[in-house]
Amino acid sequence: MVHSEREENKAILKESVTYLENRGFEHIQADVEGYETPKSYLKKDSDVVITPDIVAERAGIKHYFEISLKSAKPRLLKSKWQFLDTLTRMRNQRFKIITRRGHYKFTDEMLKDLNLEKNLIKL
Repeated sequence: MVHSEREENKAILKESVTYLENRGFEHIQADVEGYETPKSYLKKDSDVVITPDIVAERAGIKHYFEISLKSAKPRLLKSKWQFLDTLTRMRNQRFKIITRRGHYKFTDEMLKDLNLEKNLIKL
């Protein structure tokens, strides 16, 4: 999700973190109280900061998770997803998208626009 929408969706972020903990993920980083904030990346020649929603580790492999909700800024969200997908491919890590009921179509259209093949985690 885009940084400006993060405050409105704290409950969804907490629910996603709980889901990942129950699935055996460790060293979870999220912008939620009680967890460390994930590392941010600064886009060169601009003031855009990209921070993954959740970063976790399982079986020694780092996973980046993005929560997909309908957004007023789909272009910014697309560039964030594309960056995270490229980053994880370069480092042999995983990039996954978590979505909720009512946001499936939006998420599918975004992935088709980016030509990304992802299995969605549906909460």
